[in-house]
Amino acid sequence: MLRTLHIRDFVIVERAEIQFEPGFTVFSGETGAGKSILVDALSLALGARGDAGMLREGGGRADISAVFDVPESLRPWLEERQLDSDDALVLRRTIDTQARSKAFINGLPVALGQLRELGEQLVDIHGQHAHQSLLRAASQREMLDAQGGHQALARQVQQAWQQWQEARKALEAAQRDAAVLQQERERLAWQAGELDRLELRPGEWEAVSGDHNRLAHAQALLDGAGQALTALDDEDGSALRRLDAAAHQIKQLLRHDGQLQSVYDAIESARIAAGEAVSDLNGYRDRVELDPERLAQAEQRMSAIFDAARKFKVEPEELPALRDSLHQRLAASEAAADLDALQAHLQETGAQYQEVAKKLGTARRKTGKALARAVTQAMQTLAMQGGRFDVAFQACEPTAHGIENIEFLVAGHEGTTPRPLSKVASGGELARLSLALSVIASQAARVPTLIFDEVDSGIGGAVAEVVGRLLHELGQRHQVLCVTHLPQVAARGTHHYEVSKATRNGATLSSIRALDAQDRVQEVARMLGGLTITETTRRHAREMLAQ
Repeated sequence: MLRTLHIRDFVIVERAEIQFEPGFTVFSGETGAGKSILVDALSLALGARGDAGMLREGGGRADISAVFDVPESLRPWLEERQLDSDDALVLRRTIDTQARSKAFINGLPVALGQLRELGEQLVDIHGQHAHQSLLRAASQREMLDAQGGHQALARQVQQAWQQWQEARKALEAAQRDAAVLQQERERLAWQAGELDRLELRPGEWEAVSGDHNRLAHAQALLDGAGQALTALDDEDGSALRRLDAAAHQIKQLLRHDGQLQSVYDAIESARIAAGEAVSDLNGYRDRVELDPERLAQAEQRMSAIFDAARKFKVEPEELPALRDSLHQRLAASEAAADLDALQAHLQETGAQYQEVAKKLGTARRKTGKALARAVTQAMQTLAMQGGRFDVAFQACEPTAHGIENIEFLVAGHEGTTPRPLSKVASGGELARLSLALSVIASQAARVPTLIFDEVDSGIGGAVAEVVGRLLHELGQRHQVLCVTHLPQVAARGTHHYEVSKATRNGATLSSIRALDAQDRVQEVARMLGGLTITETTRRHAREMLAQ
């Protein structure tokens, strides 16, 4: 349930805070006062698209926050994204003068898509032009699926259709491009074979390069190591001899001054390091050998690897990965050319599509019958006595939406044959049917808060009283908010807010206030009588509110 809506610097609202209660709440006011602005602000907090034009002139940033109770069904969703809160669920949206938008859930920044996904589980908004969308086949199909809860099944049909079409395209491409694909396979097979014969192992290029470099410079390595040994150990003036002498001299001096201990330790460390270097150099000289045969083999191997790298226009070390890639592409090309396998896959995906599409069609027909009965019954109280509503299904070529076309039919009078809405329904009838469908569909909805934004336009009199009663009854199961211009609807509200506008300091601003019992009489009387409010209209207003 929606608890509170905070609005700041939005369109003509400078600042507003509205507290909401359970049941049926109505919003009324003069035309242009900003009633629908409240719905627009809430829509923005729920993830609707916004732009800089929504900022109040002179405002720096539009800021809307909506506070909800936390539905138990949404706790796993919130916990999974680390957005959970114990006592309330806060959705917030800001838009600055540069049209930069930010979204928050429980104070944490989120993507707009997450805000929209969560908002769809909290509020269902029926706009004042909803009846116009009823003329579109897609809207009729979507409404039927929403009423029956078929959305998941409809998505399965779309996915099965996509897989079926992809299988069809793969088979057609293989049939059409058989010669080209054969040439591609031959090219890939030749290239993969060339690299297979090279038998280059990962890391081998680096190892061969190192061996070649060492073998090619073996004599220089031996000579250099010998010279280093001579400098370290073989002559009287070698480093080791000088370090031994220095260590002996300092050791003698230590008897007279202990401060030389660190100097002695440093010389001793250098002497030990020099000795270890001599040992390592002797071992190195034993391992290095002049081997012209191995050098020739390394040169031959490097030449073969380098030639292959130049042929395939890659670095030598990249050849093993290229070979693996060629084999993968060859396997994929061979699979793409297997016409029998592709034909079998096409038949399999087609059968899967038909199965899930028939399941969806069966579910839609069942929902269609129930919806037709409910709407037909509602029509009898909406000045369409004897009328009938029906949902027609006609088999069609398979599409992403199923294997049947769906069309809403209506007969406005008894004894007439139901025909498509666009051909027989007047504007007023269409508005009433839209309202009936909205109310009936909402009765099955699990969304806790329902908003009706002037969906009662185009009706009046006794029909308006029926509409008010329908919305009031709906308020027993949901939190219902309704923007209305009809006194018959406003009188049925459990709670009533008045939206008004005034000019302050040259700026037009909208404000909203909750009405007490006396204020409600005055507002309903205004809705009944227009500019001139008499005692008679006030009495009539009291009677309507007392019903």
